Amino acid sequence: MTFMDLEDPRYAYMFGFLQADGHLSAQTRQRGRLSLELSYRDIDILRAFQELCPYNSTISERTRATNFSDSHRSAIWTVCSLEARNRLVDLGLPYGKKSASIAPPRVPFSRRDYLRGIIDADGSVGHTAQGLPFVALTTASTAIATYLCRYTKLTLDIPRLPGRNARDHVYNIMYMRESGVTLADHLYYPGSLALERKRSAAAEVGAWVRPAHMGPPRPRRSWTQMEDRILLQAPTLAHAAEQLGRSQSSCQVRRWRLRHGQLPLPD
Repeated sequence: MTFMDLEDPRYAYMFGFLQADGHLSAQTRQRGRLSLELSYRDIDILRAFQELCPYNSTISERTRATNFSDSHRSAIWTVCSLEARNRLVDLGLPYGKKSASIAPPRVPFSRRDYLRGIIDADGSVGHTAQGLPFVALTTASTAIATYLCRYTKLTLDIPRLPGRNARDHVYNIMYMRESGVTLADHLYYPGSLALERKRSAAAEVGAWVRPAHMGPPRPRRSWTQMEDRILLQAPTLAHAAEQLGRSQSSCQVRRWRLRHGQLPLPD
């Protein structure tokens, strides 16, 4: 077994998780460490990582005050091996702050396992307050956001376009209803390495069936270049919506993406 062979689904998942939630720190004389701190309830995944890592490592515990609790209990997995750290850096896990700079590996890797690791660390799986199933990812990395959207389009035929929110300029990508069910079933397949609480949530998401009172999902209508030209030339969103037979909100989002370079302009 080669450490961090990303064609191995377990290492692909582990690397995605470390990119999103791990931390590499460096000191003098080539000293340093990889650390991953999680809530104590998730200690089992740290034990799985420790078993996969051929280098000496430790799992410790601590209790501290946080914004959410006066006595938050966490578990920390630590690896100090320089060889292990060099391998992770070569694959794309940088030292220090990294949230905006991480990107998918440039070597062959198990893609859905890698994405499950990213979502387990930085995403959410479950139901909204209205009972609607979803899988979501919040990330500051343009490369990760773009890759997830591209992957779901090519692999599952679920189109999404990444866009930063206005408040904190991170990407919030959400797959709801049938698309959330499809993605949860795809990522959390039987026997895959995962956080148990996320696996349980994915199973609940996968069991969702659209209620009869909700009506069938609306078929997705693709935009044409002619429609894009009409949208950009229309004096107001109301005019564009009337001409195109679309909602004003749909026209507003499409026009913003065209004008800000997120979509190619029509010929």
